[in-house]
Amino acid sequence: MQLDPKLAAMRQEYTTTGLSEVDVLDDPIRQFERWFDDAHRAGVYEPNAMALATVDADGQPSVRMVLLKGLDERGLAFYTNLGSRKARALQADPRASLMFWWGPLERQVRFEGRVARVADAEADAYFASRPRESRIGAWASEQSAVIAGRGALDEAEAHYRDRFGEGEVPRPEFWGGFRLTPERVEFWQGRRSRLHDRLRYRRNDGLWTLERLAP
Repeated sequence: MQLDPKLAAMRQEYTTTGLSEVDVLDDPIRQFERWFDDAHRAGVYEPNAMALATVDADGQPSVRMVLLKGLDERGLAFYTNLGSRKARALQADPRASLMFWWGPLERQVRFEGRVARVADAEADAYFASRPRESRIGAWASEQSAVIAGRGALDEAEAHYRDRFGEGEVPRPEFWGGFRLTPERVEFWQGRRSRLHDRLRYRRNDGLWTLERLAP
């Protein structure tokens, strides 16, 4: 497909604001919380949506969108089927990257680090907080597996509806969470003429170093 020349020539001029070293907090997690609150107040659709990049045992990179479901001083948590492609990749190579894009604010945040499984008790608590339909869906979907068609998924869902009836829907053993502990965090703010602001935090011996990157 040949890209329309008009589309190829299009460019967005970023004009919202700038980002200075004096404007950010010493801790990137706290700084992220500040920006996340800004995105929420700005009405960004699913501000907790983030791109997760992984590399599998064969060195094949892959990226997909997931939802941030936990944030504290330990890092960023998300949940998935433990047999899914992303989970298998993370178990083979725990290095990963997360990226948030908040278009209305002309902002991007990138996290790089290593992941580890969240504790079973933590996964249980989050799973119990999900809507019942989502809990049944977790049982019904063998995530990333090839299936015969939509009908197979609908049949699996009906099976688990019957199995659990009106009772509790427990967390499956094949479903859990991962937490990325950041080693590098970059805050990107769009600026005019593609001279964007990029501030990166790097963790050294438990302490964060802040540095500016060329756009």
